[in-house]
Amino acid sequence: MKRSAQAFLLLLIGSGLLHVSLFTDLCLRYVKPGMRPVLIVSGVLLLVLATADVWSHRGPNAWRRPTKTHEHAAADGDEPNDTVQPAHAHAHGHGHGHDHSSVPRVAWLLFLPALSLLVYAPPALGSYTASRESAKVVTKQPSFEALPATSPLPMTLTQFTRRVQQDSTQAIKGRTVQMSGLVTLGQGHDGWYLTRIIISCCAADAQSVKVHVQGAPSLPADTWVAVTGTWHPGGTLGTQSAPVELDPATVEEIDPPVNGYSDSLPLVPSR
Repeated sequence: MKRSAQAFLLLLIGSGLLHVSLFTDLCLRYVKPGMRPVLIVSGVLLLVLATADVWSHRGPNAWRRPTKTHEHAAADGDEPNDTVQPAHAHAHGHGHGHDHSSVPRVAWLLFLPALSLLVYAPPALGSYTASRESAKVVTKQPSFEALPATSPLPMTLTQFTRRVQQDSTQAIKGRTVQMSGLVTLGQGHDGWYLTRIIISCCAADAQSVKVHVQGAPSLPADTWVAVTGTWHPGGTLGTQSAPVELDPATVEEIDPPVNGYSDSLPLVPSR
């Protein structure tokens, strides 16, 4: 890879990072919002490095008269330049005059992911990822406050899971709740799951929280929906034997959020 190509690659990656983090919200498909400033700074630094590389290669230094080689000096009748001789001798010591500092050709493959940031940014994680892993283990909550009288009661999927399997007061029994998330299809005829994908830092550490929706017609995978309903009885409510399942009353399609990697309160139906 030539030096000019290396500078162009730095320019391409830097532009791609700024495109997904500064000028659009595409970076939220891959990282948490808190990582956005880091991506912006990284993109700017890469552009500075690319500019510095081009300047050093084609700037004022490029217009200086090149130093004569040993052969040229001899042809002109000048005394050989002592500073050139070691490098010349080193080249002949190897049997070639090749430059062994060049970048391997495989480095050209780096252009593909860099170009994808500008042309086609990969989509966010969705049902394909969630359907191939077990649901995230919800942490233990030592105590629970009384539920408000609001109906339907807005809840996150994590809150619903804790109430079903950890709240010994069984306050969730008979309550109409409202949650939102994306549709993940179950295996075989297992219906579908309301799902939220959660990340700690980036998409590589993603985990999912799921609530099994009973008896509702199947919807296309990755559809974002708001669901109201009541807990589907089974096992002993307030213990691990209780299934995290919902008997739906309504299922409404909604617009996906800008940042879908959080288990937040229900989104308002807009369709």
